[in-house]
Amino acid sequence: MIGENRKARHDYEILERLECGIQLTGSEVKSLRDGKLSLSESFASVLGGEVFLINCEISPYSQSSEYLNHEAKRRRKLLLHKREIAKFASKSEEKGLTLVPLKMYFKEGKAKVLLGIGKGRQMHDKREKLKKDVAKRDIDRAMKRR
Repeated sequence: MIGENRKARHDYEILERLECGIQLTGSEVKSLRDGKLSLSESFASVLGGEVFLINCEISPYSQSSEYLNHEAKRRRKLLLHKREIAKFASKSEEKGLTLVPLKMYFKEGKAKVLLGIGKGRQMHDKREKLKKDVAKRDIDRAMKRR
């Protein structure tokens, strides 16, 4: 596990998930292995029939030379099949749905991104969910004590 967008689960109700690859440069991979990633304000968008990860910050690799290093917040292409793009693009164009990156991790040496189709929550929905989570946690603790 490289990084996780924990705020996404609070701000969005995740309806569906999909694992996809990501196109990176060498210095980005080395920086990810150091754990220098921020997914907090990132989102995915369909542009010209391809899906891009936007606003994902991968800090420059400290031991790389300046001209070989990468830009911290550049658009990164996500690797999906055409049918997956068509399915996700049609759902993300619906009213109120967004493609949100949930996690980034290495799988068999390759960087993967877990994308989710999320519906934005209103403030009262967030409060209601927190109340349910606290009540569930209290019930679980009480059951564990017995």
